[in-house]
Amino acid sequence: MAGERSGEGLRGRLRRYTSGKALASGLGEAVFDRALADADWLRERLAEVEAGRPNRATEWGKAALAWADLHICWAVTESGEMAGLLEKKVLALETVDWWNRGR
Repeated sequence: MAGERSGEGLRGRLRRYTSGKALASGLGEAVFDRALADADWLRERLAEVEAGRPNRATEWGKAALAWADLHICWAVTESGEMAGLLEKKVLALETVDWWNRGR
């Protein structure tokens, strides 16, 4: 449930993730944790450092998001309550590897 946060809503939230600036929150942290657990991804970052091309944390965040290859879809509901019910139904599906901490 993205909701309207500071008047930005879902677009603002996605912009923070794609800029690499949301490493320590929700999806950004989950993506980064999974990327760090991938030895090949981590070797690529280490090779950059060893070649004298170290990147800032935000660049690593962008690289992690690209590595995750996420596909996003959404639905608009009439209320926060309806959004919560929809989220519970979707998360109950066992056919997807969800990126939701609540699972």
